Amino acid sequence: MTSFCNFLGKTGNGIIGALMRQKNRATKQLQNQQLQRRIKGQKALSRRRALYDYSFALLYWTLRVACLRVGVRYQVPMKFSFWRFSHTVLTTFCLLGLTAASGPESNSQGMELKIGIVQRFGDKPTAKLQLEPTKGDRLKLKFIAANKQQILFTNKPVKLETLMQALPQSAVEEVVVLGTYRTFETAEDSANKWRSQGMQVEIAQPERWQVWAKRDVYSTPLLRRLLLQNIQASTKEKVYLDTKILKQVPRVSWVVDGKRYSPNDLEISTDKNLIRVNKSEKQEFARLYAGRLNLQPNAYGTYTLVNQVPLETYLRGVLPYEIGTDAPVAALEAQAILARTYALRNLRRFAADNYQLCADTHCQVYYGLNGAAAKTDLAIASTRGKVLTYKNQLVDALYSSTTGGVTAFFSDVWNGDDRPYLRPVLDAATNFWNLSKQSLADENNFQKFINTQQGFNESKWDMFRWHKETPLKDITKDLQKFLQVKNSPDAKFKTIQAMAVVKRSQSGRILELAVKTDHSTFILHKDEVRSAFAAPKSTLFYIQPLNKGKPELWGYAFIGGGLGHGVGLSQTGAQNLAKLGWSSPKILQFYYPGTQIQILSKETKL
Repeated sequence: MTSFCNFLGKTGNGIIGALMRQKNRATKQLQNQQLQRRIKGQKALSRRRALYDYSFALLYWTLRVACLRVGVRYQVPMKFSFWRFSHTVLTTFCLLGLTAASGPESNSQGMELKIGIVQRFGDKPTAKLQLEPTKGDRLKLKFIAANKQQILFTNKPVKLETLMQALPQSAVEEVVVLGTYRTFETAEDSANKWRSQGMQVEIAQPERWQVWAKRDVYSTPLLRRLLLQNIQASTKEKVYLDTKILKQVPRVSWVVDGKRYSPNDLEISTDKNLIRVNKSEKQEFARLYAGRLNLQPNAYGTYTLVNQVPLETYLRGVLPYEIGTDAPVAALEAQAILARTYALRNLRRFAADNYQLCADTHCQVYYGLNGAAAKTDLAIASTRGKVLTYKNQLVDALYSSTTGGVTAFFSDVWNGDDRPYLRPVLDAATNFWNLSKQSLADENNFQKFINTQQGFNESKWDMFRWHKETPLKDITKDLQKFLQVKNSPDAKFKTIQAMAVVKRSQSGRILELAVKTDHSTFILHKDEVRSAFAAPKSTLFYIQPLNKGKPELWGYAFIGGGLGHGVGLSQTGAQNLAKLGWSSPKILQFYYPGTQIQILSKETKL
């Protein structure tokens, strides 16, 4: 590869000349063909001519990652030396390995994702969304009205508004809820257990994650009630029927050229494949998205705005918001590989709502192209098509902001089988704490570990260690709300009498926290402690009762470390390792032992 690049660097002008001659021949051919095909295919011929005319400019901006996917046109300034520009582009293109000679073609090219960028539009009667074309472009609105397809064009912003429509008669909407969970991972484990018993289920996210009996299977009130009775008679699972009586439903409408429309589905596109979406009245909050948009009904009686976007373009809207644009190159490359792997492995998350991924921390943060930067674009381009695998299967590419000094097993945080490559690793460049000899499952060892602040990859990070004191009244309020959402009978308590950690994992994460109230004593498991209380930023903490000089209990201090689940890569730790000179493959091997980086292919197991 190096010799090939050197060759092009030395003979660039000769190659440029050859390409120019090829371009001239192609132009003559196009002119001859145009005489014979004046009507059909005229636009295709124009595009081919434009491709030759601007081939070198397109090469340059492909190198900067951004353009062809989103339809942005660029011109090379006329004063710029064409020959120097061409020579530089070809040479740089080789050095970055972006030519066809650089390696096998990735199977990710052309792959589109469906991202729910506004998940529950219409859950508030005053909800509004404004869709805007970019300068010089227009919106294309495609929908069905009166059983006929309609297409409207407008170069003006379109404001989607929610109107509550009264039903001619009340409607019943109900589902059998088999469980409520904080995360998709634990919900999916529960769903798999129900499936193993012969149940047909689906995973939904009306607010928290839930497992439902499949609606199109248990589709009548009788079937749902028979199912509920059978489950309650045979298991201790807290299963219930969620029934809503609807007198009105939200409908989305908008006005174009003075006429109001209100179809159930709407497809939005533009000539440039760029659309601004604004959820507020302030223009500075508008977000720019590439690709197309679909407004579609979801499983909760509201609507979801879905962005259909190419995978590699999607990553341009993820990296700046997940790890930032100032991270070292190796950390950005590691993040790009993980974000690509995570997206491809998690396409099933929102099957109940007919899209694939969300745009917040329940998936990966994706805010469109506003934050796209040359540095993050280059990290995406230099790792194009690369994914992280274990035995030729995409890994569960979990990562978090800050581990608190030690990564965790999958089962430390969620229910489900452990992954061989997700296990406790001391998050430090040097191994100064022996996790096998000084197990963090021991409470004394754990508290000593949490009170150790130096020597870790994250030591200088604000959220590496934290201490939060919370009054009992606030703890009580948060815990009651959590238990009510779970439909738990333990929610009936009035006062908390005592709390204690009763079991930890090898990585120090809380597995069981006991709560004694005036009503009952119960156990919070794993990541439930983050949902039940506001103070913890992770499950890596211990608690201390506080009296504040009074005889009765005032509250508790939550003392811990890390931000997020702590499984897999630490975004903060990866940046420190990159600053120490570690490469992206070395960083990924550190956090995911035994894995391999591969180009996505048809043989890769999703």
